[in-house]
Amino acid sequence: MTLALTSLSISHFRSHKALKLSLDGRPVAIHGPNGSGKTNILEAVSMLSPGRGIRRASAQDMTRRPESLGWKVRAELSSQDHLYDIETWSENGNARQLRIDGKTASQVTLGRVNRVLWLIPSMDRLWIEGAEGRRRFLDRATMSFVPAHAEAVLKYEKSMRERNRLLKEQVTDVHWYRAIEAQMAAAGAEINANRNIAVSALTQAQRAAETRFPTAGLDILFADGATMGPEVEGELLDAFATGRSRDMAAGRTLAGPHRADLAAVFVAKDTPAKDCSTGEQKALLVSLILANARALTDELGAPPILLLDEIAAHLDAGRRADLYDEIIALGAQAWMTGTGPELFNELGPRANIIALSEDGRVIEG
Repeated sequence: MTLALTSLSISHFRSHKALKLSLDGRPVAIHGPNGSGKTNILEAVSMLSPGRGIRRASAQDMTRRPESLGWKVRAELSSQDHLYDIETWSENGNARQLRIDGKTASQVTLGRVNRVLWLIPSMDRLWIEGAEGRRRFLDRATMSFVPAHAEAVLKYEKSMRERNRLLKEQVTDVHWYRAIEAQMAAAGAEINANRNIAVSALTQAQRAAETRFPTAGLDILFADGATMGPEVEGELLDAFATGRSRDMAAGRTLAGPHRADLAAVFVAKDTPAKDCSTGEQKALLVSLILANARALTDELGAPPILLLDEIAAHLDAGRRADLYDEIIALGAQAWMTGTGPELFNELGPRANIIALSEDGRVIEG
């Protein structure tokens, strides 16, 4: 089974007024000067998966200005021995819409059809910045294994916003809280269980792999660095009930899966990722993306689509060659960007090489 785009059409998306690509399942290496729209192409591909894409931008921000009020991305996807026609678009800045094979579809359905992983330059500081970015990284990985995870997160966040509103308004009547906290506890327990599935899968995939990239030991931490927290539904319900006074003083919910963090250790050196060199931190991220892809390959019978923005610029020639060899061995359609063709020399004919002009036109490939 393959999982790859065989065509991509972009209309009025970011810098691209119109762009069409025909593909054959091989990795895709896109090069061109800064500002030519390389990352915008990867962002368009990311919109063919659940969520808000690699930049987490609003639908309005993705619209080409000033001549358009909306954008559209359309692709043919080879998945599960079927060729799917996927369309996603937004009009007038409204929430994006989705059709699969001409029928309105949900993002959960999209997640079952297509799995996309990405590594972008803004993630290079993942291990040294705030927990929110690491939590988002963990949830993206989790969604790749459990597409319904996205719905659990949305349910939890919606209920938590309601609870936080009551806390800020200093509401003390417990009847107002019970139903909301029951919804949070149910969704929160599902989130915790899904995240544990993802961490276990990533850990196992790293241990089983023969790779030149370092192995990362992973742990989920909770509020204030605790290694354990309320995980199952009953524990969460108790934590919300007993924490109301403290939460009311803070004006927000202080315990739950929204306070989780992902900790990583460079196993070979027994060093926390945050204390590793910049190159080591990058290599750990690459290792986790590859492990995620391997685990999905074992589960689905096909590797996910990979989006690797400016990946070549952060690796020396040896590491680039190692990465390209692993992508080819995996059989993944990886979409990679770089400023010059020399960054993809090690790929040779194993990839579709696409050159963009300064104004974003395809001039080769």
